[in-house]
Amino acid sequence: MPEAPLLAFDVGGSFVKAGLVDAVAGCVAGEVLRRPTPQGAAPIEVIDLLAAMAGELPSHGPVGLAMPAVTKRGVTWTAANIDKRWIGTDAVSLLEARIERPVVLLNDADAAGVAEMALGAGRGRDGTVMVLTLGTGIGTALFIDGRLLPNTELGHLEVHGIEAEHRASAKVRVDRRLGWVDWAAEVNAVLASYHALLWPDLFIIGGGVTENWQYFAPLLTSRAEIVRARFGNDAGIIGAAMAASAGNP
Repeated sequence: MPEAPLLAFDVGGSFVKAGLVDAVAGCVAGEVLRRPTPQGAAPIEVIDLLAAMAGELPSHGPVGLAMPAVTKRGVTWTAANIDKRWIGTDAVSLLEARIERPVVLLNDADAAGVAEMALGAGRGRDGTVMVLTLGTGIGTALFIDGRLLPNTELGHLEVHGIEAEHRASAKVRVDRRLGWVDWAAEVNAVLASYHALLWPDLFIIGGGVTENWQYFAPLLTSRAEIVRARFGNDAGIIGAAMAASAGNP
């Protein structure tokens, strides 16, 4: 019997996404809900929103939750582009109490990477693979021969004195009104710094900005191969569902 679709959430600094995911096939079953992240993104307000969205997507079984934070054993330990009260918060216990279902928590970029490595652009690739999600910030996921090194917060790495995500996130492009050429130059500076430190064989670029891949992809340069994420902006919820299906992040 096919596995029933699992509910998964991807919490971002700007939007929260939720969907029912076939974790085996790596596809979303039906509509992806997209709601603005509550102003300030305080824990209780985000949990309220997640519970409400769960009510719109009836399902059974474990739930995947991707957060823009370092996550360990159900607790968020950083707060990138969300309220600082998330630091030290037992996010799993909070959401489980509201929806009365088991929850598996992982970093949002790691979730996207899990999806891409299992069934997406990184499937079957060994060596060092770096997945980048370009959104409100920059999320990073690092894989060595298919194994995840979790919680690599390399969006906060300083590149020429400025945090990478303050140079080259999708939000920065919009806020600074950068054209594709100027923004791609910032992304290239970040890629060069990552390559100098980690020497990845492959960069997988994801996030909502990849809807405009044709405009900036030809401008990207690196000694490593650069490809578009297969799952685009849905990679986070797909990877979160895969983690929930496996029972661990």
